[in-house]
Amino acid sequence: MINIEEITRFCKEKGFVYQDSEIYGSAAGFWDFGPLGVELKNNIKNNWWKTFVHSREDVVGIDGSIITDRKIWEASGHTNSFVDAILECKKCKTKIRADHLIEDKLKRDITGMNLDELNFLINEHKIKCPRCGGDFEKAKEFNLMFKTNIGPVEGNISYLRPETAQLIFANFKLVQENARLKLPFGIAQIGKAFRNEISPRDFLFRCREFEQMEIEFFARNDKINDCPFINEIKNFKFNLVTENENELREVTVEDFIDLKLTSKWHTYWLIQAYKWFLDLGIKQENLRVRQHKKEELAHYATACFDIEYRFPFGWKEIHGSADRTQYDLTQHIKHSKKNLSIYDEELKTKVIPYVVAEPSQGLERAFLAFLFDAYTEDKKRDNIVLKLHPILAPVKVGVFPLLSNKPKIVEKSKEIFDMLKTEFHCFHDVSGSIGRRYARQDEVGTPYCITIDFDSLKNKDVTIRNRDDTKQRRVKIKDLKETLTKLLNQKIRFEKAGKSL
Repeated sequence: MINIEEITRFCKEKGFVYQDSEIYGSAAGFWDFGPLGVELKNNIKNNWWKTFVHSREDVVGIDGSIITDRKIWEASGHTNSFVDAILECKKCKTKIRADHLIEDKLKRDITGMNLDELNFLINEHKIKCPRCGGDFEKAKEFNLMFKTNIGPVEGNISYLRPETAQLIFANFKLVQENARLKLPFGIAQIGKAFRNEISPRDFLFRCREFEQMEIEFFARNDKINDCPFINEIKNFKFNLVTENENELREVTVEDFIDLKLTSKWHTYWLIQAYKWFLDLGIKQENLRVRQHKKEELAHYATACFDIEYRFPFGWKEIHGSADRTQYDLTQHIKHSKKNLSIYDEELKTKVIPYVVAEPSQGLERAFLAFLFDAYTEDKKRDNIVLKLHPILAPVKVGVFPLLSNKPKIVEKSKEIFDMLKTEFHCFHDVSGSIGRRYARQDEVGTPYCITIDFDSLKNKDVTIRNRDDTKQRRVKIKDLKETLTKLLNQKIRFEKAGKSL
């Protein structure tokens, strides 16, 4: 697997991701997405929304505001609790996130340690400033929210949202009434979030601006184990590390339930997210579920699990799923003085719903995991092949005239490109040898390439080339749209497309 510096360079060279404001020296923790990057991002978002919202009857969506009344963040606890420990060098005034520095120096996990424990480790191991070798001031808390001022009057302070969840809770009652939802149900959202990270690093993994894809799934507090779908997945196997274990082991969902680590509804949503990554091409050996230790649980959670990906810089979270209890709705009821309870027909009374699961993930981290998993150095071709799932691929189809100096073939290829581009994101390329054109599309993940030759003019057919194994089939032009649709949606195997060559 390539390292983080190499994937960063690859993304820039191919048009996936650029450093923000690079011509002015760049802004750390902010990234811009190029022509291929924006397509990959949109494909990830669209598939997530289709999978978890459009294909379900129990989930609806919203799109909340990025800036809100600051009282929301006071009620949620973010103004007091959304902090990291920061160190400042006495000599050069460099500011560094304390836990990252200590973990880098000591090569050990210090999750959940408080300020006193962090300061003790710094003194005990004589950890110095990596820039100038100076001593540090004592570690202090640093709030990660970006402040902003609303309107022309100074002092009307609010924040760029550090998470998307609170907009779901603040709009909960309206959404429930408008969509006529009955428990259990979920509310989903995809949108920007902002965290003023002390030390953004590892490319897209830790950013100051990012997008979240998340669901808050509500049930009655006495029904958190009444999940009607759990038997459908009871034999599904996944990799697990519990809070008391260091070793990864494979378990079934049934085994996991027997451990009594969380509710059945929480288990169900955790596995749905895990399966989503697998279904989009992530290799099983690169995924695991890790249970949070008690000392690292957020103030609102009674249980939390991360889905982690094996990056070149270690196992890191790409999805989090928390049991948030009734904390958030209760807090907003208390602070807003508004009734956010809903009527339950079975109990004939109003109840405050319980958040049994919060499937939440950063879009950029998913983007990065998909890239790492797809990046393949093909020695036979002496080329990079980005083996992205066809659903995610930025460009679906490359269209080439075999001979770019033959006007009739070029004209036919443009005709076919015009026909296909209304259905798929296509790329028409007439520059360079056919081998080089194939290689360019392999590098950016295009799953299928169409080649037009003299036989195409006579027989009204074309060659389809498969990215992953370079095999080719001959398909009639009149069947091309249908065949490509089936291939891209994996309704047929490539061997069943057209005639063998």
